[in-house]
Amino acid sequence: MILTVAGWMIYTLWAIFGLMIIHFLISFFKSFWEGSFDVTFVLGYLKDVLYYVLPLNVLVNLVSIDPTGWILVIFYFICGIAVILKYLLDIKKIFQ
Repeated sequence: MILTVAGWMIYTLWAIFGLMIIHFLISFFKSFWEGSFDVTFVLGYLKDVLYYVLPLNVLVNLVSIDPTGWILVIFYFICGIAVILKYLLDIKKIFQ
């Protein structure tokens, strides 16, 4: 287990992808059992990767030009936690 900043950045991205997969599976099985299955709901997850994950990767690549070395890292974690909370709340909303 890596307890460095780079390690926590990787764990943040793993948490985002893990929650995306959990949300996808719950939505998939729910729509399949209700009989309202539509393959276009997968496009929403592709859009989420484009809107949420890609900017986080851009932030990781820009860390090397940050003069302080911490501003973009802190912004990365704030954005990563926001995406994690979004998926947790979406999963909670499915079960209500």
